[in-house]
Amino acid sequence: MNFVTDDSRLWNKRGSVMAAWLIAAALLSSCSGLLAARQPHIVFILADDFGWNDVGYHGSEIKTPNLDRLSGGGVRLENYYVQPICTPSRSQLMTGRYQIHTGLQHSLIWTCQPSCVPLDEKLLPQLLKEAGYATHMVGKWHLGMYKTECLPTRRGFDSYFGYLTGSEDYYTHQRCNGVRGQTVMTCALDLQDGEEAAANYSGVYSTELFTQKTVSIIESHESTQPLFLYVALQSVHAPLEVPERYLAPYANITDPDRKTYAGMVAAMDEAVGNVTLALVQQGLWNDTILVFSTDNGGQTLYGGSNYPLRGRKGTLWEGGVRGVGFVASPLLQKPRNISKELIHISDWLPTLVSVAGGSVNGTKPLDGFDVWDTISNGYPSPREELLHNIDPLSREPKVAQCDGEKVDDDSWVGFGFDVSIRAAIRSAQWKLITGPKGCSTWFPRPGRNKRDSSPSAKRQLKPVMLFDIEKDPWETTDLSTMYPSVVKYLLKRLQFHQKSAVEVNYPDDDPRCEPGPDGAWGPWASPTT
Repeated sequence: MNFVTDDSRLWNKRGSVMAAWLIAAALLSSCSGLLAARQPHIVFILADDFGWNDVGYHGSEIKTPNLDRLSGGGVRLENYYVQPICTPSRSQLMTGRYQIHTGLQHSLIWTCQPSCVPLDEKLLPQLLKEAGYATHMVGKWHLGMYKTECLPTRRGFDSYFGYLTGSEDYYTHQRCNGVRGQTVMTCALDLQDGEEAAANYSGVYSTELFTQKTVSIIESHESTQPLFLYVALQSVHAPLEVPERYLAPYANITDPDRKTYAGMVAAMDEAVGNVTLALVQQGLWNDTILVFSTDNGGQTLYGGSNYPLRGRKGTLWEGGVRGVGFVASPLLQKPRNISKELIHISDWLPTLVSVAGGSVNGTKPLDGFDVWDTISNGYPSPREELLHNIDPLSREPKVAQCDGEKVDDDSWVGFGFDVSIRAAIRSAQWKLITGPKGCSTWFPRPGRNKRDSSPSAKRQLKPVMLFDIEKDPWETTDLSTMYPSVVKYLLKRLQFHQKSAVEVNYPDDDPRCEPGPDGAWGPWASPTT
């Protein structure tokens, strides 16, 4: 039987208005205070490729009333960092460890790679399960699936409904992929219910489908048991697809990609509102901590915007790694706050396990910090340094081309770190970035010229660049020659981190990779492989 979205309150305008009023009432009427005596419910919503300039409260032309309202009543995280692409962010969320410590420093996990987050890593849902939580996941996994042991249901989730790879069609739920080195593309279903293919949902827009599944979990949950619900939405990753009704408010946007993208954001915003509405209606909201985060910066090639930040998804510029994020909860001590304290996606594991009354015993050494007091009480962050990444497989040649500019500078050779390696580190207000840097453009506000033609956009890239992020979050002024002692210190810190890095795990595609007998992507290797 084909799935039909016959619960109109989830999708129509009346439901959205109801959600807005109920959410507002819950936020205004709930008293902030200490964590409830019982363990809080935890709902983590992860958006995909959601840019800095794509949320209403950052001045976007895209309307996000639910995100604005929830974040306005909670704590907006304005100095919050993620990774520049999908797999690394998700792995750090789930492990609390830098990607240099899990072998995922380079790129992401492709469909046919025999790779997943190392099986000896203890993941967030496993730790919460040990603390007595019911654990459920809906949406995008993208942490490896070449063998059964890698699947979400084998890594701590009681249930799973979603897709295993990095992207797919929003309606057919198919992923087209080919083994690298081969020209033949294979298209197959990528939608799982538990460990079985979910074949009866063709034609249902994934944002609505995942919302319905999430709401069903909330409605059937027994409130006496703490709930961990991880909702990894497909929105707003390419391909650019959205039901026509979401485009109506954006008739004035002339760029077709931006217009469709705006509709996709609107659909996602409605989804967040409907999930929150379900929590309110089921009487769970007053004991819930809701976290919203993007997984990386926006992809400007497909309608996203990170204005006024430099760069985009896939880069270590701020546009790739500074993320939209907030916490909404009646349990916050100081709600309606804007936090500018340094927080990283790896901090969620120790933070959420701590508020859950659990233990991180059994994990490998964590790189994340417990930042609940920072978020809830406004205390200074325990994090003073942040390693964005060190990727030894991405190197800058002595003379390279980037955006048409030559890069040739040996000034920092011999200071303890190979500056041809793509890496970045943040310490206090300082950010150092080395090696190849990807797209370095400052993309203007949507609706203006495609690329900034100001002189600042033409400045030469160098293998080592230093920025004062607090004064210059746009990364316009390289200070490396002005503060050589800071550069030397940060190069030493990069070298320190590199010493603890494990070998990069980035295997070639497995030629045995193909859809299973059920016609869907999934494990193809035996448990002993």
